[in-house]
Amino acid sequence: MEITEISGLAAKIRQNIEKVIVGKTDEINLILATLFAGGHVLLDDVPGTGKTMLAKALAKSFDSDFGRIQFTPDLLPADLTGINYYNPKQSEFIFRKGPLFTNILLADEINRATPRTQSGLLESMEEKQITVDGQTYPLEAPYFVIATQNPVETQGTYPLPEAQLDRFLTRLTLGYPTTSETVNVLKNFLSGTPLDEVKPVCQTSDLLEIQQTVKKVTISDDLLTYITLLTEKTRTAAAAVLGVSTRGAIALSNICRAYAALNGRTYVLPDDIQYLLKYVYAHRIICRGGGADVANELLEEIVRDVKVPSENY
Repeated sequence: MEITEISGLAAKIRQNIEKVIVGKTDEINLILATLFAGGHVLLDDVPGTGKTMLAKALAKSFDSDFGRIQFTPDLLPADLTGINYYNPKQSEFIFRKGPLFTNILLADEINRATPRTQSGLLESMEEKQITVDGQTYPLEAPYFVIATQNPVETQGTYPLPEAQLDRFLTRLTLGYPTTSETVNVLKNFLSGTPLDEVKPVCQTSDLLEIQQTVKKVTISDDLLTYITLLTEKTRTAAAAVLGVSTRGAIALSNICRAYAALNGRTYVLPDDIQYLLKYVYAHRIICRGGGADVANELLEEIVRDVKVPSENY
């Protein structure tokens, strides 16, 4: 597959998802870029903004296995990974796979599960494998986790620790639609759910090919230096308690290449880095006296302070 073909496939997928989700083109593009880069996404927003619906529409757009886990306080790690059970007919233990064994996983309201259960996702997200009773089981590619959480309601929730937040390549907020967009949503749901009309427009093999092709997108040494300087600035800024790790810098370079391919380019621009910065870095920074808003302000300040490479790309 040529890099320039990716934008055409992405357009088909985006149009398919927009049958259900209205007015969220930028957010859909960011999720697709995350998927094409081989990462995972955290949708962080109030209830009823379409987080779960978007995840389902994305999954239905691919001819891939889809799994959904509703996280609750009584959920156990074995409920995710699976268990070894004794089969008396065969007189042996047999492994029963859990819902983590899929291609696209919707982890709904992930912050409602205990930290012990949340940690059950770490190995699968980072290493694409699951270990149960000392036996390691590789996960079939592609593997993409879409997690949702409600940042407003805190009763009965367990905030994700920094180690797990770092596993998500991007963190997005959908927000409420505009008046005209809301009217269109209401029209779409008058005769039932439009999700039933969403059909696959892309095969699993296409997605795997896209992920391999994205790796061929060029990112110059000057831009890699630019990413490094931005990353180091998050560690030395006075407002930051914890800056971005090397894993975060790798994540940014990966999604920049995917985003360039999504837009039909074979090379990364400084604008790509600046646009994607807050979606990749904001949830990786701990700031004094604030959360995401303070982190976004800090990143805007860092972008102003760090000189942009002047070479033509």
